[in-house]
Formats: sequence, C-alpha cells, structure tokens
Amino acid sequence: MADAAITDISDAELVSMLNDAKKELFNLRFQLATGQLDNTARLSQVKRDIARAKTEMRSREIAAAEKLALEPLAQAATGTDSGEAS
Repeated sequence: MADAAITDISDAELVSMLNDAKKELFNLRFQLATGQLDNTARLSQVKRDIARAKTEMRSREIAAAEKLALEPLAQAATGTDSGEAS
C-alpha cells in the first residue's frame, strides 16, 4: 500500500488494515512451513505493510500527544487558563 494512501485513511480503518495484515502474515508463514507458499516475496510485502501501518499509528499518537502538551501553553499565553484562582 502506498504511503499516501495510509495517511488518508481513518484510525479505525488503519487498525483494521493492521489486523488483516497480521492475519495474512500468519497464514503466509504457515504456508511457508508446510511448503505450500508459491510467492515468497509476499512475506516481505506484508511485513512492510505492517511496518507502515505501525509507523503511521505511532506518528498519529505522537501528534496527538504534542497537541495536548501545547494546549496548556496556548491557554496560558492567551490568559484563558480556567485553573487560575481569582
């Protein structure tokens, strides 16, 4: 899957895609062990898809944490801190 496509999907779809890729990787490994796997390159592709999905999830997690960390600073700068005593 292209990087641009991963950044455009929602969090729920990203989690679903990750779960599907993990299941596919398990099945591919099982086929490899039993000698039924024809396309061994698919293992690498699925591993990369899993890595891309995890990277995007972590990137979104970091962005959300940074947004939360900057929120109190923005409130203090504008003087709208609701925690101040009058």
